[in-house]
Amino acid sequence: MKIVIITQNEPFYLAENLKYLIKILPKHSTIVGCVVANVSPFGKKESFFTKAKKTYKVFGLGFFIHYSLKFLSSKMGSKNNVFKTLKDNQIPVIDVNGPINSNDSVQKINAFKPDLLLSILGNQIFKEPIINLAPKGCLNLHTALLPKYRGLMPTFWVMKNNEKKTGVSVFYVDKGIDSGPIIIQKEVIIGDKTQEQLIKETKRIGMEAISESIDLIYNNKVKIIDNPDIDKSYFSFPSKEDVLVFKKVGKKFY
Repeated sequence: MKIVIITQNEPFYLAENLKYLIKILPKHSTIVGCVVANVSPFGKKESFFTKAKKTYKVFGLGFFIHYSLKFLSSKMGSKNNVFKTLKDNQIPVIDVNGPINSNDSVQKINAFKPDLLLSILGNQIFKEPIINLAPKGCLNLHTALLPKYRGLMPTFWVMKNNEKKTGVSVFYVDKGIDSGPIIIQKEVIIGDKTQEQLIKETKRIGMEAISESIDLIYNNKVKIIDNPDIDKSYFSFPSKEDVLVFKKVGKKFY
């Protein structure tokens, strides 16, 4: 089964997790291409300066320095470099310059004849040309137990709200945001983890859930889990006040 990944050039955790996914991918499936959009690790697409300024203002100096150093490390080294990971594994980069739903983008992706599309950290809302492009559908990974905590930065919000557990969900993409039918969910106990530890754990477990979902699809053994809107909660980019509450309840970023 041929898979095309749609992702972004995320400089913190993605390269490591792509390596792991490639390692554990079922033998009947192969990644034939990857779309890599410009980086937008904390939400909607904005200029680098605007995103950096917002991150500093909301999360504070310590957080800003921590992730700035990780960002610089990804630029100077190879450990967290998405493009080097793809090159090392002989996965072609699909050069898509415009919106993912444009006719040009659809044609370029379709040229790789994917059976399945896989969105990991996709930063655009998919519409019908992309959703329906691959015969086996389009999957997405969300690091929370849907339908709760749809939207941005779920690891932050579950910790800020002092949840005892969270998890990952792999689901079919539809026209909504994190609203499609779920294939696999896995629970994760939060405990005394930092947000960074929780991010790393949920992303790694998420790669395992993706691999399992691909295998279920290939073998026609998917049993859909409902993702009802009536039970949903949705969160966007936090405010400075949200960060203060996060710290007040004893949570740490790293």
